Amino acid sequence: MQPKKSFSKVDYQRCQPKECDPNQGICKASKACTHKVMKQIDGAFEPPIVFQDLCMACWDCIEACPLKAVERMEVT
Repeated sequence: MQPKKSFSKVDYQRCQPKECDPNQGICKASKACTHKVMKQIDGAFEPPIVFQDLCMACWDCIEACPLKAVERMEVT
């Protein structure tokens, strides 16, 4: 039996990078990801994506998100 895999996921209904950084549109959760697996690949003011297979489950992004738009997800 394999252990559960945990990773971060973005709630795109809550995510609003312009509220995190009105001037530059930089997502605070993305910026806090020390493993660089959460990125705003579509540019500033756009929500980030999480490369879930690479997520190390450190939860820095969850703690950094002021809008509570980043959540923990577990897959069995």
